Amino acid sequence: VRSNLSILYHQIWILYRMMRLACKSLLALSAITSTAAFSSSSNAGRIHVVSPRSTSMALGSTVLQPPPRTVQVGIEEEKDTTADIQTVIRQDPPKAGEVAKMLPKDTFDVDTLSSLFYFAVDFVAVAATMGFLNEVVHSELYHSAPVLLQGMMVAPLQVLTGFAMWCMWCVGHDAGHSVVSKNKKINRFVGEMSHSMICLTPFIPWAKSHKKHHLGHNHLTKDYSHQWFVREEKDDLHPLIKLSYWTRNLQLPILYFVYLVTGVPDGGHVFFYGKMWEGASEEDKKDGLISVATSIATAATLWLNLGLEDFTVVCMVPWLVMSFWLFMVTYLQHHSEDGKIYTDDTFTFERGAFETVDRNYGTWVNRLSHHMMDGHVVHHLFFEKVPHYRLEEATKALRKGLEENGQSHFYKYIETPDFTQEIVKQFNENWFFVNEKQVVRE
Repeated sequence: VRSNLSILYHQIWILYRMMRLACKSLLALSAITSTAAFSSSSNAGRIHVVSPRSTSMALGSTVLQPPPRTVQVGIEEEKDTTADIQTVIRQDPPKAGEVAKMLPKDTFDVDTLSSLFYFAVDFVAVAATMGFLNEVVHSELYHSAPVLLQGMMVAPLQVLTGFAMWCMWCVGHDAGHSVVSKNKKINRFVGEMSHSMICLTPFIPWAKSHKKHHLGHNHLTKDYSHQWFVREEKDDLHPLIKLSYWTRNLQLPILYFVYLVTGVPDGGHVFFYGKMWEGASEEDKKDGLISVATSIATAATLWLNLGLEDFTVVCMVPWLVMSFWLFMVTYLQHHSEDGKIYTDDTFTFERGAFETVDRNYGTWVNRLSHHMMDGHVVHHLFFEKVPHYRLEEATKALRKGLEENGQSHFYKYIETPDFTQEIVKQFNENWFFVNEKQVVRE
C-alpha cells in the first residue's frame, strides 16, 4: 500500500514534468511536417552508430561485443586461439528457461490489485486531461480568440492528453497479454475499457495480431505489426509499396490509423480480412466484433455529443498523439544498427527476442509509460507471464545474470533522450528497410 501511495504521489507531482514533455513533443510533431522535404536517396544505405551517452539522433546500440580475440605467443610460434574461443562463446542466446532462473522469484507474480491500481491512475489522468481540454474548448475565451491563438491554447493540452492515453494504452497492452489478472473477465474488462473505449483500438483484433507479432518477432516474413523489406531488393517492390516509401514522412502521424483500418500489413482490425484472419473461426470473429462495436459506439457517442469540430480537437488530435507514441516506441524497440532479421531456416524464439532493444527515454517517461521502452527485452521473452510493474527489476536481474554468464553481448540497450527527433530522422532515413547483411539466412 505504501508503495502504491508513493507511486500515486509521484504521478501527481510529475504533472509539471509532463507539461514540459508536452511542449517537447509538440515541437517534434511540427518537425514531422518539415521532414517531408528531406532527401533520403543519398542516405539510403547509411545507419549511424552512437555511443550510449550520446544525445545524437543517430541509430545505434550499446550491445556488448563478444570477448576479443586472444593470441598466445610461444617461444617458437604464435598460436591464434580464435577457434578455441569461438567454441566457448555461445552462438545462440540463452533459452527462456535459463533466463527465468536469473530473474527474481516474484517476476512472474500477477497481482490483480496492483494492475487495477495502475489502470485507475491512468484512467483518472485521461479523464482529467481530456476533461480540462474540453472545458477550455467550450470556454468563452477560446471561442473569442482567433484561430491561431485557439491552436496555441489547446496544443499543449492535446499533447498531454495524448500522452495520458498512451499510458492507458500500455495498461491495456498488459490485458492483451493476460497479465492484468489471472481472471479472464478482468483482463477483458480492462482491455475493452482502455483499448476499445479510451484508445479507440478494437481490443480483441489488436490482441490477436499482437500475439502473432510476439511469436514471430524479427522474422523476415512472419513478424506482425512490423513489416520488413530488404533494402537491396527495393527496386522489385510492388508500385504501391514504393509509393508508401516515397510518401513515408506524410504518413508518419497517421500510420496507426492506416494499420487499424486498412489492414496493412497484418489484416483489418475493424473489417476482418487479411492474413491475420486466415483460419479464424466464426466464434473468434464474433468476439472481435464486440470490440469493434465498442470502439465505434464510443466514437459515435462522443461525435454526436461534441460535434465534429470539438470531437476532432478534444478526442482525435490527442488520439493522433497517442498513436505517434505507439508507433515511435514500437519502431525504435525493433531497430538497431546491429539488429538481425531471421528466416525460416534460422529463426528461433530466443534469437528474435534478443534482437529487441531496450531504450532509455528518461526515468519518468519510462515509469509513466510502464517500462514499455526500457523493459522490452524481458517483455518479449515472457510476454504472457510478466506484468509491467515487474519489468524494471527483472531487467536489472537479466543484465546482471547475462554479465555473470559472459553473455552480455546478447543484450541491446540504447540511450534515447531525444526520442521524438530520433523517430522522425530514422523513419525518414530507413523506413522499414534492413540491409541484406542484417538478414541471417543460414
